[in-house]
Amino acid sequence: MDRLYLAGFYTLKFFIFLLPSSLRDLLAKFLAFAFMKLKKKRFHIVMTNLNLAFGESKTKEEKLEIAKKCYYNFAKYLGINFILNQNTTKQKVLEKVSFKNEHNLLEALKLDRPIIVTTAHFGQWELFSLAMAARFGAVSVLGRKLDSKSMDKILSANRSQFDVELIDKDGGAKDILKALKARRIVGILVDQNTAPKDGIKVKFFDKDVLHTPAASVLAQKTNALIINAFIYQKDENISEICFSPAIDINKFNKEEAVQKVTQMQCSACEEMVRARPEEYFWFHQRFKRFYENEYKC
Repeated sequence: MDRLYLAGFYTLKFFIFLLPSSLRDLLAKFLAFAFMKLKKKRFHIVMTNLNLAFGESKTKEEKLEIAKKCYYNFAKYLGINFILNQNTTKQKVLEKVSFKNEHNLLEALKLDRPIIVTTAHFGQWELFSLAMAARFGAVSVLGRKLDSKSMDKILSANRSQFDVELIDKDGGAKDILKALKARRIVGILVDQNTAPKDGIKVKFFDKDVLHTPAASVLAQKTNALIINAFIYQKDENISEICFSPAIDINKFNKEEAVQKVTQMQCSACEEMVRARPEEYFWFHQRFKRFYENEYKC
């Protein structure tokens, strides 16, 4: 299976670098169409998520249009652009990204407190970590290693030149604390469903969902500031990273702090998704814990 992943990666890489940009766009549309038609179970998940999120506020046609754009963005961002960003440079990365409200992060950095940046599977999130490291310095990202060791090695090589460290979310607590102590910016994707023991109940699109309290708990333990930030397309060639004001969990009642600050993270994600639904990664079963029957085909 590892060889199959590698073969697919290098085949796609060959065509991407061979084709002009106009034909790359056609390739992205083809890949999106093929994935949508061939992976029917995944398409059902996407449409279920859209139905749960938007209900009657959007028509079936509008939801289908969002789904199509989501598939296209998935093919473009995590297929074509991901490959184009291999072996890139800090200068080239920064030419592709602008920063909005970066004073929120810069002011937090001046306080010499640990910084946790929470984000979602939104826009070009793989570019997000590279741009953060290129602009602000060392970054540690909490995530999961790829199933393919060879592909994980390729991804790690690109991250390492930017001083982006991947901390495996399974058993990575000590490494996260070490990174925060070293004043590395720690990034956490917080928008997926969790196991009951790993999440707390919050509201997302007026629905109950489970949300990881990891950022909130870490902030409470380490005196870290939390900044919600997201990357999205500003125009055809430029992504923009937008930073919200820092959240100081110490300013909340200790008994309610984790719940309230975690809800703030979820609400920030919802606000971004409502504004740009086509850029969200709708492939996860986000509402599964409380709406499991809806996902059944």
